[in-house]
Amino acid sequence: MYSGQLVAQNVSKWFKEGQGQHMVLNVLNVTFEYGKKYAITGVSGTGKSTLLHILAGLDAPSQGSVSLNGISFEDMSQEALMKVRNEQLGLVFQRPYLLKELSVIENIMMPQLVGGIAYEAAHEHAHTLLQRIGLQEKSEALPSTLSGGQQQRIAILRALSRKPMFLLADEPTGNLDEKTAVDIVHFLLDCQLEWGMGMIISSHDAYVAQKMDTVYTLHDGRLSL
Repeated sequence: MYSGQLVAQNVSKWFKEGQGQHMVLNVLNVTFEYGKKYAITGVSGTGKSTLLHILAGLDAPSQGSVSLNGISFEDMSQEALMKVRNEQLGLVFQRPYLLKELSVIENIMMPQLVGGIAYEAAHEHAHTLLQRIGLQEKSEALPSTLSGGQQQRIAILRALSRKPMFLLADEPTGNLDEKTAVDIVHFLLDCQLEWGMGMIISSHDAYVAQKMDTVYTLHDGRLSL
């Protein structure tokens, strides 16, 4: 059973813009607790995706640091950071990014196989996840044969396949119809309750925010409650 925190300390992020700089994140200090659910809201273009990428170690802050259980990403080798992302952080992006040459179930299995889990055990777990969202009949299909909403649901299962310490999801219901979005939110809540993971979801969806323990708003580079 996990315990711990994902912490952003004095995190700023800026990009060059002409002769100057565009500040996206401005000295953020925030602690995400294992077992808690968080929403990050704000209008498009405020930096929600940038923040999630930094929290996942996919992007480095211009200033400040991110740490998981007291160990800074900055102090990790690339190999160690990749291992953390595979084993402890589940990532869901706005687009599914499924591997087109692999079947649905192979896409879900991939993080487990990369982590050294036996093929049979990985296949069984992936099939169980597919059953839970009612897409088991698509297990051998290629991603190109699925609807956009189905592809996004498979991407969510892939992110959950290692039962991560923290799930970081960037607009996970953004491409889904209202009913499917509600179903996916309930599924995520069930998984969070069952496994105790921390959950950080960037979303415009008021229903998603309503189900979280803490709701942050990102505005002018700063987080507020």
